[in-house]
Amino acid sequence: MRVGLVGFGKTGKAVATVLLKDPKVRLEWVVRKSHKLEHRSVPEFLGIDSGEPGTIYSSSEFSAAELLDKYPVDAIIDFSSEDGVDFYGQAAADKGVAIVSAISAYPNSQIRLLKKLSAHTKVLWSPNITLGINFMILAAKTLKFIVPFTDIEIVEEHFKLKSETSGTAIQISNALELEPENIKSIRAGGIIGVHEIIFGFPFQTVRLKHESISREAFGDGAKFAVEELVKQENGFYSMEQMLGPYFIDSNKEFMPKSQAPKLSLGKRVSLKLTQGFNSLLNRRMGGK
Repeated sequence: MRVGLVGFGKTGKAVATVLLKDPKVRLEWVVRKSHKLEHRSVPEFLGIDSGEPGTIYSSSEFSAAELLDKYPVDAIIDFSSEDGVDFYGQAAADKGVAIVSAISAYPNSQIRLLKKLSAHTKVLWSPNITLGINFMILAAKTLKFIVPFTDIEIVEEHFKLKSETSGTAIQISNALELEPENIKSIRAGGIIGVHEIIFGFPFQTVRLKHESISREAFGDGAKFAVEELVKQENGFYSMEQMLGPYFIDSNKEFMPKSQAPKLSLGKRVSLKLTQGFNSLLNRRMGGK
């Protein structure tokens, strides 16, 4: 599969490293705003033995349409900035090139643009594209579905100079339908990124935690996303939708052979736990 990469900062370099090491993916080019490193070979720059071209181009050298005509790709992976899609989006949609955007935060106008483009090609956007974070979100949504009455808090930790709330924490909050007040932020040293979801029960606590050790985790996630996205029909997708089938398939052995016809397993478990919890509250408050 031929891939183009937009953005070549610290994370972009880590993503390029992962792509170059995978024989199933061919990194055709990298686009960045700066003229620095223009026409350099990414494998040579990163010191990776690879026969892939991976040539660096400036976004001012070609229009995206010209770039895609001259060096066609099957998918574009974006690790640039919120306005990166303005450069390549329409050209990619016109040519049916899949788009994987890993931009941590977009204004509503850019989200609307991505959804508009998805009418003509496959588009996936994930504020945090690592496999671990998105698996954690799926696990958290499952737990909340089973026990919706629990207290939930999100704690995010990042390097000292990061001022805004992390896009990943907001992504988790939205997925769990929580308020911004449920997010607690810690800033210290050079922490790359730590996210923890705390479920507070009356007599126990469940903690789901993800810690980024290397930016190459974003490369693994982007590679998985693009490999799954190209199998889909045109539309707007999330990373959770790409992981969901694997999440379900891996748990089939735990499903009972027969289920109640009108109520799914998850709803029946949730109902029983909710009834039990309400009964416990009544007893503790002196009710019958």
